[in-house]
Amino acid sequence: MTESTILRTTDLNLWYGETPALKSITMEIPDRRVTALIGPSGCGKSTLIRCFNRMNDIVEICRISGRIDFHGTDIYAKGSDPVEVRRKIGMVFQKPNPFPKTVYENVAYGPRVHGIKDRKTLDGIVEQSLRKAALWDEVKDRLSDSAMGLSGGQQQRLCIARTLAVNPEVILMDEPCSALDPIATAKIEALIENLKQQYCVIIVTHNMQQASRVSDYTGFMYLGELIEVGETRQIFEHPRLELTENYITGRFG
Repeated sequence: MTESTILRTTDLNLWYGETPALKSITMEIPDRRVTALIGPSGCGKSTLIRCFNRMNDIVEICRISGRIDFHGTDIYAKGSDPVEVRRKIGMVFQKPNPFPKTVYENVAYGPRVHGIKDRKTLDGIVEQSLRKAALWDEVKDRLSDSAMGLSGGQQQRLCIARTLAVNPEVILMDEPCSALDPIATAKIEALIENLKQQYCVIIVTHNMQQASRVSDYTGFMYLGELIEVGETRQIFEHPRLELTENYITGRFG
Protein backbone atom coordinates (compact mmCIF):
# COMPACT_ATOMS: atom_id res chain seq x y z
CA MET A 1 0.00 0.00 0.00
CA THR A 2 1.65 3.25 -1.09
CA GLU A 3 -0.58 5.56 0.97
CA SER A 4 0.55 6.81 4.35
CA THR A 5 -0.19 4.07 6.90
CA ILE A 6 -1.62 5.24 10.23
CA LEU A 7 -2.51 1.85 11.78
CA ARG A 8 -0.86 -1.51 11.23
CA THR A 9 -1.75 -4.86 12.76
CA THR A 10 0.81 -7.65 12.81
CA ASP A 11 -0.21 -11.24 13.56
CA LEU A 12 -3.07 -10.02 15.78
CA ASN A 13 -4.89 -12.79 17.65
CA LEU A 14 -7.72 -12.47 20.17
CA TRP A 15 -9.48 -15.00 22.36
CA TYR A 16 -12.62 -14.75 24.48
CA GLY A 17 -11.72 -17.34 27.12
CA GLU A 18 -10.61 -20.35 25.05
CA THR A 19 -12.55 -19.28 21.95
CA PRO A 20 -10.50 -17.66 19.18
CA ALA A 21 -12.21 -14.57 17.73
CA LEU A 22 -9.39 -13.12 15.62
CA LYS A 23 -6.72 -15.22 13.90
CA SER A 24 -3.41 -13.79 12.69
CA ILE A 25 -4.76 -10.48 11.37
CA THR A 26 -2.08 -8.53 9.49
CA MET A 27 -3.18 -5.40 7.65
CA GLU A 28 -2.38 -1.75 7.07
CA ILE A 29 -4.91 1.08 7.41
CA PRO A 30 -4.14 4.21 5.35
CA ASP A 31 -4.60 7.71 6.72
CA ARG A 32 -7.31 10.02 5.34
CA ARG A 33 -9.10 7.20 3.60
CA VAL A 34 -12.19 5.13 4.42
CA THR A 35 -11.57 1.45 5.08
CA ALA A 36 -14.64 -0.80 5.26
CA LEU A 37 -14.76 -4.17 6.99
CA ILE A 38 -17.35 -6.58 5.59
CA GLY A 39 -18.28 -10.18 6.33
CA PRO A 40 -21.07 -12.25 7.87
CA SER A 41 -22.26 -11.78 11.46
CA GLY A 42 -19.84 -13.08 14.07
CA CYS A 43 -16.79 -13.01 11.78
CA GLY A 44 -14.79 -10.62 13.99
CA LYS A 45 -15.34 -7.21 12.33
CA SER A 46 -16.50 -5.39 15.47
CA THR A 47 -13.98 -7.25 17.63
CA LEU A 48 -11.20 -6.05 15.33
CA ILE A 49 -12.12 -2.37 15.42
CA ARG A 50 -12.55 -2.57 19.21
CA CYS A 51 -8.89 -3.64 19.31
CA PHE A 52 -7.87 -0.41 17.59
CA ASN A 53 -8.85 1.72 20.58
CA ARG A 54 -8.42 -0.92 23.28
CA MET A 55 -12.14 -1.25 23.98
CA ASN A 56 -11.62 -4.98 24.48
CA ASP A 57 -9.53 -4.16 27.57
CA ILE A 58 -12.75 -3.93 29.55
CA VAL A 59 -13.71 -7.55 28.68
CA GLU A 60 -12.23 -9.68 31.47
CA ILE A 61 -12.00 -12.95 29.52
CA CYS A 62 -10.30 -11.31 26.53
CA ARG A 63 -6.67 -12.12 25.64
CA ILE A 64 -4.69 -10.53 22.80
CA SER A 65 -1.38 -11.33 21.14
CA GLY A 66 0.43 -9.63 18.26
CA ARG A 67 0.83 -5.90 17.65
CA ILE A 68 -1.18 -2.88 16.66
CA ASP A 69 1.00 0.07 15.70
CA PHE A 70 -0.40 3.61 15.62
CA HIS A 71 2.11 5.93 13.94
CA GLY A 72 4.64 3.14 14.41
CA THR A 73 4.13 2.75 18.19
CA ASP A 74 2.52 -0.37 19.67
CA ILE A 75 -0.67 0.71 21.45
CA TYR A 76 -0.56 -2.43 23.64
CA ALA A 77 3.04 -1.86 24.77
CA LYS A 78 3.73 -1.47 28.48
CA GLY A 79 3.22 2.15 29.47
CA SER A 80 0.74 2.91 26.68
CA ASP A 81 -2.21 4.93 28.05
CA PRO A 82 -5.57 3.50 26.92
CA VAL A 83 -7.31 6.82 27.65
CA GLU A 84 -4.95 8.65 25.32
CA VAL A 85 -5.36 5.90 22.70
CA ARG A 86 -9.15 6.37 22.85
CA ARG A 87 -8.80 10.14 22.50
CA LYS A 88 -6.78 9.73 19.31
CA ILE A 89 -8.86 6.80 18.02
CA GLY A 90 -12.54 7.60 18.60
CA MET A 91 -15.52 5.27 18.32
CA VAL A 92 -19.08 5.70 17.03
CA PHE A 93 -21.38 2.83 17.94
CA GLN A 94 -24.16 0.98 16.17
CA LYS A 95 -26.98 2.68 18.05
CA PRO A 96 -26.80 6.40 18.78
CA ASN A 97 -25.85 6.79 22.44
CA PRO A 98 -26.02 10.48 23.36
CA PHE A 99 -25.65 11.37 27.02
CA PRO A 100 -28.87 12.46 28.76
CA LYS A 101 -27.59 16.03 28.72
CA THR A 102 -28.05 19.06 26.47
CA VAL A 103 -26.78 19.06 22.90
CA TYR A 104 -24.04 21.49 23.98
CA GLU A 105 -22.93 19.41 26.97
CA ASN A 106 -22.72 16.26 24.86
CA VAL A 107 -20.10 17.86 22.64
CA ALA A 108 -18.33 19.80 25.40
CA TYR A 109 -18.04 16.73 27.66
CA GLY A 110 -14.82 15.32 26.17
CA PRO A 111 -12.91 18.61 26.05
CA ARG A 112 -13.97 19.32 29.67
CA VAL A 113 -12.64 15.89 30.76
CA HIS A 114 -9.35 16.77 29.07
CA GLY A 115 -9.08 19.99 31.07
CA ILE A 116 -10.60 22.67 28.86
CA LYS A 117 -12.71 24.94 31.08
CA ASP A 118 -12.78 28.28 29.23
CA ARG A 119 -16.32 28.90 27.98
CA LYS A 120 -15.28 30.74 24.83
CA THR A 121 -12.91 27.92 23.87
CA LEU A 122 -15.63 25.34 24.53
CA ASP A 123 -18.13 27.35 22.47
CA GLY A 124 -15.72 27.28 19.55
CA ILE A 125 -15.07 23.53 19.86
CA VAL A 126 -18.81 22.77 20.08
CA GLU A 127 -19.63 24.83 17.00
CA GLN A 128 -16.71 23.50 14.96
CA SER A 129 -17.48 19.88 15.90
CA LEU A 130 -21.17 20.25 15.06
CA ARG A 131 -20.28 21.86 11.74
CA LYS A 132 -17.90 19.02 10.88
CA ALA A 133 -20.69 16.57 11.74
CA ALA A 134 -23.08 18.44 9.41
CA LEU A 135 -25.42 19.15 12.32
CA TRP A 136 -24.82 22.80 13.28
CA ASP A 137 -27.54 24.32 11.11
CA GLU A 138 -30.12 21.89 12.52
CA VAL A 139 -29.29 22.37 16.21
CA LYS A 140 -27.69 25.83 16.61
CA ASP A 141 -30.92 27.13 18.18
CA ARG A 142 -31.36 23.99 20.30
CA LEU A 143 -28.00 23.76 22.05
CA SER A 144 -29.60 23.94 25.49
CA ASP A 145 -32.25 21.32 24.64
CA SER A 146 -31.86 17.68 25.63
CA ALA A 147 -30.03 15.56 23.09
CA MET A 148 -32.65 12.88 23.69
CA GLY A 149 -35.15 15.03 21.76
CA LEU A 150 -33.19 14.76 18.50
CA SER A 151 -34.10 12.28 15.78
CA GLY A 152 -32.10 9.05 15.49
CA GLY A 153 -30.05 10.37 12.59
CA GLN A 154 -29.36 13.64 14.38
CA GLN A 155 -28.35 11.73 17.52
CA GLN A 156 -25.86 9.68 15.52
CA ARG A 157 -24.34 12.82 13.99
CA LEU A 158 -24.20 14.30 17.50
CA CYS A 159 -22.24 11.24 18.62
CA ILE A 160 -19.87 11.83 15.69
CA ALA A 161 -19.52 15.50 16.77
CA ARG A 162 -18.80 14.32 20.32
CA THR A 163 -16.03 12.09 18.96
CA LEU A 164 -14.57 14.94 16.87
CA ALA A 165 -14.53 17.36 19.82
CA VAL A 166 -11.46 15.73 21.39
CA ASN A 167 -9.47 16.07 18.15
CA PRO A 168 -8.97 12.40 17.15
CA GLU A 169 -6.99 11.15 14.17
CA VAL A 170 -8.97 7.96 13.55
CA ILE A 171 -12.75 7.49 13.70
CA LEU A 172 -14.06 3.95 14.15
CA MET A 173 -17.68 3.39 13.11
CA ASP A 174 -19.41 0.14 14.07
CA GLU A 175 -22.38 -0.16 11.71
CA PRO A 176 -23.29 3.51 12.26
CA CYS A 177 -26.35 3.40 10.00
CA SER A 178 -27.94 0.09 10.99
CA ALA A 179 -30.55 1.78 13.21
CA LEU A 180 -31.28 4.62 10.75
CA ASP A 181 -33.72 5.21 7.90
CA PRO A 182 -32.49 5.69 4.29
CA ILE A 183 -32.51 9.52 4.45
CA ALA A 184 -30.52 9.61 7.71
CA THR A 185 -28.20 6.94 6.27
CA ALA A 186 -27.51 9.08 3.18
CA LYS A 187 -26.56 12.01 5.44
CA ILE A 188 -24.11 9.87 7.41
CA GLU A 189 -22.58 8.53 4.18
CA ALA A 190 -22.11 12.06 2.84
CA LEU A 191 -20.56 13.02 6.17
CA ILE A 192 -18.10 10.10 5.97
CA GLU A 193 -17.01 11.33 2.53
CA ASN A 194 -16.22 14.74 4.06
CA LEU A 195 -14.56 13.38 7.19
CA LYS A 196 -11.91 11.48 5.25
CA GLN A 197 -10.42 14.81 4.13
CA GLN A 198 -9.09 15.17 7.69
CA TYR A 199 -9.39 11.78 9.38
CA CYS A 200 -8.83 8.07 8.89
CA VAL A 201 -12.26 6.39 8.97
CA ILE A 202 -12.78 2.67 9.56
CA ILE A 203 -16.35 1.46 9.14
CA VAL A 204 -17.88 -1.93 9.90
CA THR A 205 -20.93 -2.54 7.73
CA HIS A 206 -23.23 -5.39 6.79
CA ASN A 207 -24.42 -3.36 3.82
CA MET A 208 -22.21 -4.14 0.87
CA GLN A 209 -23.71 -1.35 -1.24
CA GLN A 210 -22.72 1.04 1.52
CA ALA A 211 -19.18 -0.36 1.63
CA SER A 212 -18.84 0.06 -2.13
CA ARG A 213 -20.21 3.64 -1.96
CA VAL A 214 -18.25 5.09 0.92
CA SER A 215 -14.93 3.23 1.17
CA ASP A 216 -11.59 3.44 -0.58
CA TYR A 217 -10.39 0.10 0.79
CA THR A 218 -12.31 -2.99 1.88
CA GLY A 219 -11.34 -5.95 4.02
CA PHE A 220 -13.40 -9.14 3.89
CA MET A 221 -13.46 -11.15 7.12
CA TYR A 222 -14.69 -14.70 7.69
CA LEU A 223 -14.53 -16.83 10.86
CA GLY A 224 -12.06 -14.50 12.54
CA GLU A 225 -9.67 -14.31 9.60
CA LEU A 226 -8.96 -11.46 7.21
CA ILE A 227 -9.51 -13.27 3.92
CA GLU A 228 -8.75 -10.48 1.50
CA VAL A 229 -8.09 -6.75 1.64
CA GLY A 230 -7.53 -4.26 -1.15
CA GLU A 231 -8.94 -1.28 -3.00
CA THR A 232 -12.72 -1.38 -2.82
CA ARG A 233 -13.24 -1.49 -6.57
CA GLN A 234 -10.86 -4.42 -6.89
CA ILE A 235 -12.50 -6.34 -4.03
CA PHE A 236 -15.99 -5.87 -5.47
CA GLU A 237 -15.21 -6.22 -9.18
CA HIS A 238 -12.19 -8.55 -9.29
CA PRO A 239 -11.82 -10.40 -5.97
CA ARG A 240 -8.78 -12.63 -5.97
CA LEU A 241 -10.33 -15.39 -3.87
CA GLU A 242 -13.41 -17.50 -4.51
CA LEU A 243 -14.59 -17.12 -0.91
CA THR A 244 -14.66 -13.32 -1.30
CA GLU A 245 -16.53 -13.57 -4.59
CA ASN A 246 -19.09 -15.95 -3.10
CA TYR A 247 -19.81 -13.57 -0.24
CA ILE A 248 -20.03 -10.47 -2.42
CA THR A 249 -22.35 -12.17 -4.90
CA GLY A 250 -24.64 -13.33 -2.11
CA ARG A 251 -23.96 -17.06 -2.25
CA PHE A 252 -23.56 -17.14 1.52
CA GLY A 253 -23.61 -14.84 4.52
